[in-house]
Amino acid sequence: MAKLTRRTLLTIAPAAYSHAAAPAAPRRFQFDSTRFLLDGRPFTMISGEMQPARIPHQYWTHRIRMAKAMGCNTIACYVFWSFHEPAEARFDFTSPERDIARFLHACAAEGLPVILRPGPYCCAEWDFGALPPYLLRIPDIKIRCLDPRYMAAAGRYLRALARVIKPLMWHQGGPVLMVQIENEYGSYGNDRAYLERLRQIWIDEGVQGPFFTADGPTPALLEAGSLPTAAVGLDGAPTAEGFDLAHKMRPGVPVLASEVYPGWLTHWGEPWARVKTEKLLGQVRFLLDNHHSFNLYLVHGGTSFDFIAGANSGGKGYQPDVTSYDYDSPINEQGRPTPKYHALRSLFATPATPAIPEPIPAMSVSPITLRPHASLWDNLGAPLASIQPRPMEEYGQYQGLIVYEAALIGPKSGKLVLTHLHDYATIFVDDAYIGTLDRRQAQSTLELPPPATATPRLTILVEAMGRINFGPQMIDRKGITDHVTLNNTTLMNWRVYRLPLECDWVEALKPAPAGHRPGVFFRGEFHLATAADTFLDLSHWTKGIVWVNGRNLGRYWNIGPQQRLFCPGVWLRQGSNRITVFDLHQTEPAPIAGFPEMNV
Repeated sequence: MAKLTRRTLLTIAPAAYSHAAAPAAPRRFQFDSTRFLLDGRPFTMISGEMQPARIPHQYWTHRIRMAKAMGCNTIACYVFWSFHEPAEARFDFTSPERDIARFLHACAAEGLPVILRPGPYCCAEWDFGALPPYLLRIPDIKIRCLDPRYMAAAGRYLRALARVIKPLMWHQGGPVLMVQIENEYGSYGNDRAYLERLRQIWIDEGVQGPFFTADGPTPALLEAGSLPTAAVGLDGAPTAEGFDLAHKMRPGVPVLASEVYPGWLTHWGEPWARVKTEKLLGQVRFLLDNHHSFNLYLVHGGTSFDFIAGANSGGKGYQPDVTSYDYDSPINEQGRPTPKYHALRSLFATPATPAIPEPIPAMSVSPITLRPHASLWDNLGAPLASIQPRPMEEYGQYQGLIVYEAALIGPKSGKLVLTHLHDYATIFVDDAYIGTLDRRQAQSTLELPPPATATPRLTILVEAMGRINFGPQMIDRKGITDHVTLNNTTLMNWRVYRLPLECDWVEALKPAPAGHRPGVFFRGEFHLATAADTFLDLSHWTKGIVWVNGRNLGRYWNIGPQQRLFCPGVWLRQGSNRITVFDLHQTEPAPIAGFPEMNV
C-alpha cells in the first residue's frame, strides 16, 4: 500500500460518509493494530469535541458547522447520565435539550461521524462527573465499581441509552463510529472487571462496538484503565513516548490522542485559564505529521447552565468551577471563531473545507432596573424535623439551597463549628446576619456574639455548589454533612427547609416586601425590539443565581473571574422579558446591562 501523506489523510471527505447517503457496500468502522479503517480505508480522525447539553439545541447545527469549517472531520461528544435521568428511573432522550439522537443526526447531516462518550462517568467539569446525585441517598454507596447498587443504576442507564444509540451506529447507517467505556478510569480505580461489565452491557444490548478507553499516558493509568481489544485513548499533551508506551502495553489495537487541550477549565477566584496557541499548534503538528487520530477537548465548550458546573478537589482543597465553559476553546462560548480557531484552520483546511458560517447575532441590552421582589425567608415552606443536620441528599434534595435552624439552648455565643460544610454558608441569629463560611477557603468556624434574646434562634443557609467531578473525593454530599457545635456542645433538634430553586418555583414567587435581611429575590422587566445573544453583567452584584424567562443562566460571584453570564438569544423574545436575581448578600438591587461579548 502506498504511504499516505498528511494531505491525503486530511482530504478523505467526511461528506462521503453522510448518514443521508450511505455507500452501496456495507458500512464498517474497524481498526487493525495501528490504524482506524472507515469503510475499508485508513481514516485519521481530526475530531472536535462539543457537548450538546451545554449548548442551546437551536445552536447545535451552527456549532457543528463551525467545527467542520475549522477542518474537523469528526465530532466527539459526551452523553451525561444525570442530564438524561433527571429523576430516578425516569429517562429523557426526547425533550429538545436532551434529544441526543437529533444531535447525532445533525452531525450526520453535515457529513461528520461521531465518537460517542457515554460514561457512565464523564468528568467534564460536570456536577458529580455526570453521575446522578440520587445515588448519594445511599449512605455507604461505592461508585465506579461493581457495587451492586451502583451497577443496577448504571446498567439501567446504559440499557436505556443503548436503545437510542443502537440504530445510530455506523454499520447501521448512523454516524456513531465507536463508543468509549467509562472515562479516565485509571485515574480513579483498578477494577478491570467493572470495565468489562460495562462493555458487556453494551454488547448484550446489541451495540457491538468498536470500543475505546481513555487514560493518561503512564504505565499505571493504562494498566488500570485500558481493556483488551479496545482502542487506547491518551489524554494530555501528546508525545511519541506516550504512543509508544500505549502500543507496548496494548499491542494489536490503534492509539489515538483522545483529549488534546486547546484550553483549560477555570475555578472561582482564579484568573481565566489560558493555553498558548503556539503550544497547541506544536502538539497538533506532531499528531498530523505522524498520522495520529486525535480529539480536541474542546473545540467549543458552551455554558454550564443551571446547577451543572462541577468542582475539583486537589492539593488546593475544594475548587468550584465557574459557570462559563468557554474553556479558551477555538470556538468561544457565544459560538464565534477565535485566533486559535483561525490558526488551527490554517493547518486543517483543504480545498473542500467549507466557509466559516455567519455568526449568531449578539447585542447590547440597556441597563435593566430591578426591584426587591420576595424574601427567601417568606418562602421556606414546611420544615422537616432532624435530630442533627444531615446532607441534603438524605432529604431528597440535590441542588440549590438548604436551611438548617435550631434554638440555642445552653451555650448561646462563642465558637460555632460546622463540621464538613458543603459548601457556602450564611449564618444568622434571630434574623441578624452574623457572617459567612466558605468551604473553598477551608472555613468551618465562626464566633457568635452574645444574643439579644433569652432563647436565640440560629439559622444556617447553605448553598450547594458543584460536586467534585474528578478523583477520589467524588462522594461529595451537600449541606452540613456532619454536625454543628457551639462551644463544644453538639446542637440538636433542627428544622430543615429544602430550597432546590427549581425554575418553576422561582417564577411563581409571589411579590412581598423583602425587608433588610439578606436572602432577597430581585426582579425586573425589560423590552427588546429584537432578540439576540447577550452577556449579562453582574459586576455590581455579590453572589447568587440569575434566571431569564424561567431559564437558569447559572451562578455569579464577585470574586471572579467571571462577571458576565451568557444569555442565549433563543431564550429571549421580542417584547417583554423577565429577569430574576437571587443574591445571598445584597438587600438593595443594582442595574444589569447586556453586552455582545464576555470581554474578559
